[in-house]
Amino acid sequence: MEKKIWDQLTVRDLIWESFDRFTTEPACGFVNNRVYTYGDVRSHVEQVAFAFRKLGLGKGDRVAILGNNSPHWVISYFAILSLGIIAVPVLPDFHTDEIRHIMEHAGVNLLLISQRQLSRFTDEERRSLPRMMQLDDFSIVASGTSSTEETNVLYGSFDPMGIAVQPDDLASIIYTSGTTGFSKGVMLTHRSLVENVRQCALIEPLEKGEVFISILPLSHSLENTVGCLLPFSFGAMTHYLEKPPTASVLVPALQKVRPTYMLSVPLVIEKIFKSQVKGKFESKRILRFLYGLTPVRKILHRIAGKKLIATFGGRLKFFGIGGAKLDYMTERFLKEARFPYAIGYGLTETAPLLSGVGVAETRFQSAGRPVDGVEMRINEPDPETGIGEIWVRGGNIMKGYYREPDITGQVLTPDGWFRTGDLGLIDRDGFLFIKGRLKNVIVGASGENIYPEEIESVINRFQYVMESLVINRGGKLVALVRLNYEELEHQFKQMKADAHRLIDEKAEQLKNELHQFVNERVNRYSRIQMIYIREDPFEKTATKKIKRFLYE
Repeated sequence: MEKKIWDQLTVRDLIWESFDRFTTEPACGFVNNRVYTYGDVRSHVEQVAFAFRKLGLGKGDRVAILGNNSPHWVISYFAILSLGIIAVPVLPDFHTDEIRHIMEHAGVNLLLISQRQLSRFTDEERRSLPRMMQLDDFSIVASGTSSTEETNVLYGSFDPMGIAVQPDDLASIIYTSGTTGFSKGVMLTHRSLVENVRQCALIEPLEKGEVFISILPLSHSLENTVGCLLPFSFGAMTHYLEKPPTASVLVPALQKVRPTYMLSVPLVIEKIFKSQVKGKFESKRILRFLYGLTPVRKILHRIAGKKLIATFGGRLKFFGIGGAKLDYMTERFLKEARFPYAIGYGLTETAPLLSGVGVAETRFQSAGRPVDGVEMRINEPDPETGIGEIWVRGGNIMKGYYREPDITGQVLTPDGWFRTGDLGLIDRDGFLFIKGRLKNVIVGASGENIYPEEIESVINRFQYVMESLVINRGGKLVALVRLNYEELEHQFKQMKADAHRLIDEKAEQLKNELHQFVNERVNRYSRIQMIYIREDPFEKTATKKIKRFLYE
């Protein structure tokens, strides 16, 4: 389809074309549960659209969705956009205070909420929420009622195609769960979302019958566009999990579903590499010695890669990674293992994808090339390093932040450039390399720029490190480090009481070894001066990035 045709489409147009083309094809469902065909989804969308109309909702109203991934989440989302209503997807792990703030700030007219999420609120808190509908069965629940109160379902059918919806109409307001602590409502139009679907399809063309498994929240823009709208537009099938994607839940699901496509954040594959690959190869002295030899390591990685692909069901052809930078050692493993991975870069404000390439073109530690239709430049690059702020312009850029004109003006220039706040450089072949966040840059004593994310990538290569954060405290570079205690415990075979004592002793020794390890591998401006060991995990965003503002 030509770009000029895509420019005239709304999300509803994509959805309804798929209803007509793939009526009897499987569309979505829970693993080990009912599968909805495209025709089934259409029938349910028309039923929910009827209920919305009976409740007096119309174009321009705002309906929020709060619940874990499910076919009903997708059905609700499609019904909202098909009527020209504005969707307000809410991340399920938001605090109740943040959820109530979003309801008020966005002026939400109706909240679609799952029973699990509803139980988080007290009766008093529910009275501050807007009118509610159960996401599990689309029954009406009055605000402030108990979960056992009798509810009712509005049965009927309404074809929303008679409602005028235009490409430049607002489609959704997505509240970011960022690392800065301030949640902003990103306004995305139908045109923005459709354009990003088009851009994604050019990177990795989809065919009818491809199989997705969804592990990221649908309320996040990466899963929303690339994991929902994209596969639905091309006749793919998406499977959802009824429980959080822990190893005990995910592995059997992968074996049953045998996905061909999957989206992930770096933390998922990094944990698999550190525990199932690197940890095993370094568990014994002789293996650790052999693993340190480059030719042997590559052979071991190739063997491990075959096993990992089998664990994922054996059919995987695209494993998309986004949301944060991938650890150096993990990517080296994926590359040497010939695992079908690809890395993309984007933000909620850009619907989200800005750059990426297919599996065959992946370049080590790069976020790919700018997608079709996106202009990208490095603003005021450092003359020595080439690093500067990434600026972008294109049809997928947001309209602005909802009810925040001043903040919108700070990131959108009058001629349409969006200041991403991310630092990067573009090589001679047009590949983008992310170097960190502009606001995270630490200015050294002599005025030099220090990029904490670069230091963290070195720290995280250390054998027993799970995750880390580098901050400036009193003019000193300080590293907050969480060790991989599971790996440490594996090293000791003594009784538990002795093991914990030995681990504490080992942790202090490791801190000294880590200090030396890092400072030998970074420039003199980036040498850390203090290390603090944390036992508790860092608090993270939906894409598993550490919320830096909590620790700075």
